[in-house]
Amino acid sequence: MIGGGGTNLGANANANFGANAASAPPSVGALTLRSAAQSGSLVKYAPADFARPGLCAEIAAAMQRVDPQLRLDGMDRLVPLRRLELMLASDELDVFFCLLASERRREMMRFLPVPLYRVRHVIMMRAGEPAPQTWTALRAFARRKPLLLVQGTQLAVALQQADVAHVETARSESDALQMLLRGRTDAVYGQDLALRHAMRTAGIDEGRIQFGPQAFEEQPQFAVVSRHLPEPVVERLTERLRQLQASGELARIVDRYR
Repeated sequence: MIGGGGTNLGANANANFGANAASAPPSVGALTLRSAAQSGSLVKYAPADFARPGLCAEIAAAMQRVDPQLRLDGMDRLVPLRRLELMLASDELDVFFCLLASERRREMMRFLPVPLYRVRHVIMMRAGEPAPQTWTALRAFARRKPLLLVQGTQLAVALQQADVAHVETARSESDALQMLLRGRTDAVYGQDLALRHAMRTAGIDEGRIQFGPQAFEEQPQFAVVSRHLPEPVVERLTERLRQLQASGELARIVDRYR
C-alpha cells in the first residue's frame, strides 16, 4: 500500500500509483509489497533458526527497520526457487531477496543495482581426495562422474557454458552434503556460503569434508523486483539498500554468515 489512504500494489500497480505519485514521494508513505522466502536454502532463509534466520531474511528485516513505513508481506511463505522466478515474471511478487543475475532472469525481472553480498563458486569433496583447480581439470573430473548441483541453481549456467558435466538432483545444500557423504556423488559444485552453512547446520566434522582452493567464479547476489513495479517504488527500495550499504549494516549481516 502507498500513501496514507493505502494503494494496493498488484496487477494494476502502475495505474494505481500514478494518482498518488505527485503527492507521495518514493521516500515516504505507507507501502506494502508482496514478497516470499526461498525454500531449500537455509543460508538465505531459515525460519526455524531464531539465532540465524537467514542472510536474505535478515536483509529484508533490515530494509523494514530503515524504512518503518515499508511492509514486506509474505515473508513467512517458503517457495521453491523456480516458482519464485515465475511469480516475479508474472507479477505475483513485487520484490525478492536475493538472486544471482543472468540474461534469462533479466528478461523476467528487474535487478536493483546495489549488490547485497558476493558468493564464490567452489567444489566440495570428501576429505583426502585431490580437487580439480582449473576448468580443464574440472571438465576431466566431471566426465568420470558429473558434479552434483542443487535443483534450479543459476550456477548450472556457468557449467553449461564451460562444458562441465553435472546433474541437478539435490533438493538443497544439506541434501547435497548428505549425498556426498554417502558416496552418491564425488563432488558438489555450489556457493561457498551456502555449502559451509549446510555443514555447520548439520554438525559435520570439517575433517570429513574439504573445499577446493579454487573459486571457479564469483558473483554478487541482488534484490529483484517485478518489471511492473512503479519506478518511484523501485527508487525507494534502491535508496534504502544504499542506506544499509553506507551504514555498514549490510556488511555486518553478511559477516554473520561467513
